[in-house]
Amino acid sequence: MNDRFGRTISYLRLSLTERCTLKCAYCRAGEGICPKKGELTREEFLRIVRAFATIGVKKVRLTGGEPMLRRDLLSIIAGIRAIPEIEEITMTTNGQHLPNQSRALREAGLNRLNISVDSLKPERYAAITGGGSLSRVLTGIEEAYAAGFDSLKINVVLLRGQNDDETGDFIALTKDRNLSVRFIEYMPLGETDQADLRVTGAELLQKHPELVPVAPSYIGQPARDYRIPGSIGRVGMIDPVSHRFCADCNRMRVMSDGMLRPCLGSNEEFSLKEALAQEGDEALLAVIAEAIARKPETHCFDEGFSTEKNMSQIGG
Repeated sequence: MNDRFGRTISYLRLSLTERCTLKCAYCRAGEGICPKKGELTREEFLRIVRAFATIGVKKVRLTGGEPMLRRDLLSIIAGIRAIPEIEEITMTTNGQHLPNQSRALREAGLNRLNISVDSLKPERYAAITGGGSLSRVLTGIEEAYAAGFDSLKINVVLLRGQNDDETGDFIALTKDRNLSVRFIEYMPLGETDQADLRVTGAELLQKHPELVPVAPSYIGQPARDYRIPGSIGRVGMIDPVSHRFCADCNRMRVMSDGMLRPCLGSNEEFSLKEALAQEGDEALLAVIAEAIARKPETHCFDEGFSTEKNMSQIGG
């Protein structure tokens, strides 16, 4: 299905929970533990994915919060894998619960993993994430490779004066492995925005002139990809504020409470709960169609806009 600007919607981001064991500086700093109450059931999530599949969605990303806190995660993955139209299932995780789970995730049907790693220094990582263990993440990464995830993506939210001095160390990780390190520009989400912490892709390219641009891995990807000549992996830059990628946006977001959000940079949402309570999918498809029709042409991050929810609520 196309939106009114001719963009084909083929990618669904599904936030399984707002819960997370970390309190990252750019997401949930100062918050308590999010309640489990109000999360959609496995059956409701699968029904939503099946509905999106009928209108052309081929890729599903599982997010949170931390999706690995869902006890029925493997069952959800297996259920999505059973939907013929879905070609790819990916998941974004903070990696804290990844050790000893990679093989089961792979066998359930997960195709790819994105892992958040905001520092390669243990004490700094713990400070940015509110107590996370870097060693657990690194263990999870090694186990993921061993389990057959032959291509991993590492997400790094850059914060000026906190971890932007580590960009060279992260880039070095791409030399000998099929690894994509993606530097993500700090976004104005919820009450956490501090524009002075934002590091742009233009600054990174000036700092690392050795990076050479390469073609994108797939249509509609948010990252601009680069590579150090001779390296196996890639370096991506995701700059939603300073470098819009809205013209190629092919995604919709469903939050764990059943709210459908057409655009990360807009507060407009559509409830799927009432439609899920009805028999048949006519009402559900009608809400989805309306939301796609209302998807804005572009976000307004660079015009002083700030979302009313943080990333753990929207789905990372």
